[in-house]
Amino acid sequence: MVTALWVRVGMALLAVLHGWWGLWALIDPQHFFNTFPGAGRRWTAAYPPYNEHLVVDLGATFVTLAFLLGAGAASRNRGVRTAALCTVTLFGALHLAFHSADHGLLATADLVASLAALALGVLFPIALLVVDRWSPPSGGRAPGADA
Repeated sequence: MVTALWVRVGMALLAVLHGWWGLWALIDPQHFFNTFPGAGRRWTAAYPPYNEHLVVDLGATFVTLAFLLGAGAASRNRGVRTAALCTVTLFGALHLAFHSADHGLLATADLVASLAALALGVLFPIALLVVDRWSPPSGGRAPGADA
């Protein structure tokens, strides 16, 4: 079904984004800490001190989420997509909750931008879940399988 295809494309885009962040944190954790998200913004550095172990763990988490999202994007099984999207939504919600309570050293504009980005990290997978769950499955396929 066309709707499921768009959900899978959205999941693939999320997988690429999480994979980029994860590989960046794994390959160059100090640079990630000092410059994330880029474009002159330094959101991660607003939560000192730098801790290589924690940044590498975050990178591993992002790569794991990228793998799950990629598996969901590649799967024709709605249950696999649901599990991947629920996982990334949970991570995003917990991440947003922390930063909603702890603003670190972020100035107002960066705080608003970072919270908005984190909120999108929760809302986009939820939107994909809703679209995927409410779209009718294709006929003639195995249970749980659809386009």
